[in-house]
Amino acid sequence: MGGRGFDLTLHIYIDADACPVREETYKVARRHIVPVTVVSNSFLRVPREPLIKFIAVSDSFDAADDYIAERADEHAVIITADILLAERCLKSAATVIAPNGKPFTMDSIGSAIATRAIMADLRAGADMPNIGGPPPFTAKDRSRFLESLHVTLEKLKCG
Repeated sequence: MGGRGFDLTLHIYIDADACPVREETYKVARRHIVPVTVVSNSFLRVPREPLIKFIAVSDSFDAADDYIAERADEHAVIITADILLAERCLKSAATVIAPNGKPFTMDSIGSAIATRAIMADLRAGADMPNIGGPPPFTAKDRSRFLESLHVTLEKLKCG
């Protein structure tokens, strides 16, 4: 533990562009006293408190992903819906959770990448009807995320 009671070994990084669970992340991080870094290529308002930090990166392609991936290690919890960022972070032994609360794992990332590629191909097809995007974010997803982040931090603190 650090001088202010922070768990300096654990750190949460939020891939913040379009992340629907920033407030939930802050809530769980406060309970566990784990620092949070919110990373985005555009300004986002974050609470002004010592535990939470905002990092604005350039608007170059993948700048936020690169910032997060460079800091991913076994003490990092990454919050992202970006499958390719999740894969990069998993390769660095980080824990990765999607905003809907589902963890990305080395066992699941391959099929997630394959599904992403298939969906991109289908969307690119000129004769295909609109196949839509991901399902709407629900209260159940928010609740599952809160529980997943809490359980993840408990496991990492004990292990």
